[in-house]
Amino acid sequence: MLEKVVIANRGEIALRILRACKELDIKTVAVHSTADRDLMHVRLADESVCIGPNPSVDSYLNVPALISACEVTDATAIHPGYGFLAENADFAEQVEKSGFTFIGPSAKVIRIMGDKVAAIQAMKKAGVPTVPGSDGPLTEDNDRTLIIAKRIGYPVIIKASAGGGGRGMRVVHSEDALINSIYVTQAESKAAFGDDTVYLEKFLQNPRHVEIQVLADNLGNAIHLGDRDCSLQRRHQKVLEEAPAPQIPQEVRDRVAKSCTDACKQIGYSGAGTFEFLYEDDEFFFIEMNTRVQVEHPVTEMISGVDIVKEQLRVAANLPLSFKQEDVIFRGHSFECRINAEDSKTFMPCPGTVTHFHPPGGFGVRVDSHLYSGYKVPPYYDSLIAKIITYGKDREAALTRMRNALDELVIEGISTNIPLQRDLVRDSEFRKGGTNIHYLESKLDM
Repeated sequence: MLEKVVIANRGEIALRILRACKELDIKTVAVHSTADRDLMHVRLADESVCIGPNPSVDSYLNVPALISACEVTDATAIHPGYGFLAENADFAEQVEKSGFTFIGPSAKVIRIMGDKVAAIQAMKKAGVPTVPGSDGPLTEDNDRTLIIAKRIGYPVIIKASAGGGGRGMRVVHSEDALINSIYVTQAESKAAFGDDTVYLEKFLQNPRHVEIQVLADNLGNAIHLGDRDCSLQRRHQKVLEEAPAPQIPQEVRDRVAKSCTDACKQIGYSGAGTFEFLYEDDEFFFIEMNTRVQVEHPVTEMISGVDIVKEQLRVAANLPLSFKQEDVIFRGHSFECRINAEDSKTFMPCPGTVTHFHPPGGFGVRVDSHLYSGYKVPPYYDSLIAKIITYGKDREAALTRMRNALDELVIEGISTNIPLQRDLVRDSEFRKGGTNIHYLESKLDM
């Protein structure tokens, strides 16, 4: 097993990683910016290192500082968590070249899956279902582009190969607007990502966002941990997730899940990863793969009984997965509500001091949070401050527990999106299950 791990992140995911390390008797090093010296995981870690001032570019994105933290503490590995440098192939490569273990897939695989065009081509080769599209980047041949779009059928969506998080995308409904829209998207992509490569896909009108969680080791083993529905989104940012995804035929689930594990073996994937799909009319369409642990991983852990972060640590130590596919038995249902330090109506960030924090409890309730009374939420980073996760024998039982948990939750001193979450878990359409990716924004616009 790994001897000492640098946790190259902050907030709830840093605390989550620290707990997994402690269970495996791995020593921990917390790195932090000057604004984060009072974070809970910094207090609990075996060692801590300040890696720079408040802006993330000078601290959590500062590769030399992170490598130095490994060197001065004699750490053996780095866990990137999610966000920041978690899917940065250059960072993974630098970690390995410096003699440390990167807890994640290889830099080569991160590069392939980070390039949307290359990822789609790899998935097609592995038999994973994909959205009808241009099968590669668009060229300067406008006549060819128009022919491709006509074959796909309007509306189409232009996507930046280097994009992500909803950026670098534009929907086009007619042939007249296509070419100019491509030029605009290329310019935006070049400015945002340093790469103007774009491609075309069929624009699905009312899909759901469904993910499949996978784990793979360095010995050729790969398993899936089922699916989860992440369709409640605002501006392509997830708000509430659940597992398993409701109203999907079992044979469809099984078929696409197997294609994901087959793909892992084919591309040489290792560690935790997530295949993201659009789901419409009983069909899955691959859109991208996240080569890291996800914010919403707890709902999968609740229904599968598998600790995903501990498995990441085992894989990084070149140990086999603790489970075979036949060992994984799915039971019950789970929800996760993301609690953000933001106004529930304007969605503006609301940093400040938490004067009182009372987390919910009871059977089937889990709280992943770095909050405590007196903690100061800084203005420099993502607004996520807590995740409320509930579990029940079925969807209605888990949802009832979530309603009760949100009613118990108290965070005073700052504004949060708790009122929005309380409204969502009582929404009649959401209670039925199967709402699409446009539902939340439509509801907010009413």
